[in-house]
Amino acid sequence: MEEVSKDIVQVVTICLFIQLIITFIVIFVVLYQKRHRKYIEEKTALENSFHQTLLQSQLEIQEQTLQNVSQEVHDNIGQVLSLAKIYLGTMYTASPEQLQTKLDDTRGLVSKAIQDLRDLSKMLHTGYVTEMGLLRSVEYELDMLQKTGTIQVCLEVTGTPHKFDARKELILFRIIQEVLNNIIKHAETEKILININYDPTLLFITITDNGKGFDLTPLNTNENTKFGLGLRNMQNRARLTGADFSISSTLGTGTTVTLSLPC
Repeated sequence: MEEVSKDIVQVVTICLFIQLIITFIVIFVVLYQKRHRKYIEEKTALENSFHQTLLQSQLEIQEQTLQNVSQEVHDNIGQVLSLAKIYLGTMYTASPEQLQTKLDDTRGLVSKAIQDLRDLSKMLHTGYVTEMGLLRSVEYELDMLQKTGTIQVCLEVTGTPHKFDARKELILFRIIQEVLNNIIKHAETEKILININYDPTLLFITITDNGKGFDLTPLNTNENTKFGLGLRNMQNRARLTGADFSISSTLGTGTTVTLSLPC
């Protein structure tokens, strides 16, 4: 009788142990599925945020491009063609010695206008950043800025240039473009220096101006200002690409923005 009781106790113990194991497995599976679903949801949200940021960057670049085109047509091509028209109008009264000179000058002006239009046509292409790459796009942006004659720009490139994911380059370019626009609007600077360092393990970009600088307190205190929101927007965009964004500024000295993206 005692042996039967022992057998029953052993069977019950084994059953309880098996049930405990099964319960543990069920709980583990449920927790794993819950964490997996959370991971999938967070991944999906991050991907959606990335795509929304990418689309927003494309739209903003297109808008900025159209503004640049409008400004270029008004300030440069329009003036060049107007000058060519004046030259043509004075040919009727020009002496034979002056006629050839005026013809050559007019031909040069028309050629310049044609080349400028070709350059603008590249900008109108919505994928010009993707096609040219980050470095060439920055060079082109600075070239357009240099033509205004209001700010001296300088680009320094170190290391061997190489391309990154096209979507990341697009967002990084938009950040750089936004920084430049902010400098033009607010910094009252005479010079902008951009350094792009292609390290084997890191892309490091610095944008420096010698303008009036500003107080970073609103950003550090999380104040809900337009200034703070604009900088946080650039920080969030950089984070989506895996890059770090930082800014330092001193009143009366200038501002430096840095972007670093692991290769």
